Amino acid sequence: MGYLFMSEMKNLAIIPARSGSKGLPDKNIKLLNNKPLLAYSIEVAQLSGTFDEIHVSTDSDKYAEIATKHGASVPFLRSKETSSDTASSWDAVRETLNRYEHLGKHFSMVTLLQPTTPLRQPEDIRKAYEIFHARNANSVISVCEVDHSPLWCNTLPEDHSLKDFLRPDVITLPRQKLNTYYRINGAIYMIDVNFFMHSDSIYETNSIAYIMDKEKSIDIDDEFDFRLVEAIMRMNGCGL
Repeated sequence: MGYLFMSEMKNLAIIPARSGSKGLPDKNIKLLNNKPLLAYSIEVAQLSGTFDEIHVSTDSDKYAEIATKHGASVPFLRSKETSSDTASSWDAVRETLNRYEHLGKHFSMVTLLQPTTPLRQPEDIRKAYEIFHARNANSVISVCEVDHSPLWCNTLPEDHSLKDFLRPDVITLPRQKLNTYYRINGAIYMIDVNFFMHSDSIYETNSIAYIMDKEKSIDIDDEFDFRLVEAIMRMNGCGL
């Protein structure tokens, strides 16, 4: 039974959590308000009621033990090839789907939930899933509004001169008149499995944006981001 011939919709969440973080060592299991970082993504996936299986993709027995303690499934570890610095999360997703296929588990939709965006909420996943169905989308990917318009940005020459830094039409344009720009925030990547397994890019025809609030879109990359999220959680009562 292959992906093309499935009669029943099965949804898989994959939370990538390899152990080789260099910017913030052991970031994915670092305690955030007394809970491992990856646990927030496991719990929000559970509360969304969207998935038949919630899998943590990791190369570490320690991470796997923490993940299963919080309710995730880790029937196998990530291979060395997909755990290297040069491997992408999508290499791990493809490997995970193939490994489950060999175990006799078949999925028609897969969602990548990065553990570094712990402020996403269950309703964000549910709303993305509603768009996925309503638009018959190949993929639904979360975005948020950027803090500053890229039209106010440019490179600098060696002497740091601001001559021609901004386009003439931008200089005279009020900020409120600038177009709204968005960025991919890394919180939700929801993809049709058959499309994913036969495509070179998830950003193709019928790839739809799901817009999230900026506050819920913080992606933890370093200690500053970690402390910022920690402060927001405490201010909001430290709950999902």
